[in-house]
Amino acid sequence: MLATIGIDSIDRLFDSIPADVKLDDLLNIPGPWSEVETRQWFRALASRNKTSADHVSFLGGGAYAHYQPSCVDHLIQRAEFLTAYTPYQPEISQGTLQSIFEYQTHQCLLTGLDVANASMYDGSTALCEAVLMAERLVKGKKKVVLAKSIHPHYRQTVRTYIQNLGIEIVEVPWSDDGRVDMDALRAACDGAFALAIQSPNFLGVIEDYDAIAKATEGVTKIAVVAEATSFGILAPPGEHGFDICCGEGQAWGVPTQFGGPYVGFMVVRDALKRQMPGRLVGETVDVDGKRAYVLTLATREQHIRRGKATSNICTNQALIALAANIYLSLMGKQGLREVATQCLQKAAYLRGRLKSISGVELPFAGPVYNEFVVRTPFPAEEILRDLEHEKFLGGIPIGMFFDGHERDFLVAVTELHSREQLDGYASALSAALARERR
Repeated sequence: MLATIGIDSIDRLFDSIPADVKLDDLLNIPGPWSEVETRQWFRALASRNKTSADHVSFLGGGAYAHYQPSCVDHLIQRAEFLTAYTPYQPEISQGTLQSIFEYQTHQCLLTGLDVANASMYDGSTALCEAVLMAERLVKGKKKVVLAKSIHPHYRQTVRTYIQNLGIEIVEVPWSDDGRVDMDALRAACDGAFALAIQSPNFLGVIEDYDAIAKATEGVTKIAVVAEATSFGILAPPGEHGFDICCGEGQAWGVPTQFGGPYVGFMVVRDALKRQMPGRLVGETVDVDGKRAYVLTLATREQHIRRGKATSNICTNQALIALAANIYLSLMGKQGLREVATQCLQKAAYLRGRLKSISGVELPFAGPVYNEFVVRTPFPAEEILRDLEHEKFLGGIPIGMFFDGHERDFLVAVTELHSREQLDGYASALSAALARERR
């Protein structure tokens, strides 16, 4: 090989690496070992890690541990799905296109809106795309209103996207009950092209879609949903005056898997579909009159001139969308409602248990779905550290996102939690508070 490429030693291949960063000594690792010994060593090393599987997890904040039917993984790992990642040649990708069409149909049914795509990375970038889409719909306005109770990572991603586009961002605070402050919202929406509201919001509180729609007529309204199983029981935004619904579909049968890949979604009213980014799949018939699926309104940079594209930063997400499609197809209306009902009831049960503990407050009185904020007299990070020693991942400290909330943490409950686990969590929190008082 060296003779073929015209050099006299392997060291010459690495001449471009500066001498002060080049490793000249052997790595300080044990061995040499056989393959069997190496596997045993790595297994022993891995056993020192503690994961969520070793604890009872009450973590949420946009990533939720829900039941995933085992056949979801079995089906998406079939070779034809793994290789057919994206329909670059759509006319011969009928299976992929059919799955995307079904996925889009599920979204429309769940959100009460008309047209869905299958090309969002995750909830945060889906919100960014929704904001940019809304800005294209309204000429002459350069202000967008975001509820401060939208997931902090989502809001920060929006800022990153639009910081050089001359668009002003106005954030509206929440009121004492955890819902958006309606007076501040009305004032902020004057001259705005769009507003975005998350429900259930980052505090876990369910917003009043009807009141928001009535107070903000004439402004494009974006509903953000980070907990997608909530569609099983909560009113769809499309039936209550919202124009765009976007968010995160990870709860639809996709494991948390260290933060990704996830599956963002976007659904809009029919009148807005030509400004929608990403890929849309439509149904038609072929020359023989048989049902066929096609890419339609293809608006990405790969299909049309870059300057004409509605987005240059979305992808197809076909494999993760397939997982969500399989989950929703398996669960059906009754299954999704059952998941949502269990989340709602179990969260209510835990709230009741925690409320009876001396020193525990539930600062936001608004209605919740499966997530809520807990306040104690002590710093949240100390309490959560104590709970972790008792094998509970007790929640997310929200002081890391909002000043003045250092004693607050966010607790998420799903259908996977048993009564024994909920009771155990309440007992562990009570004991942790008692230790802190001593």
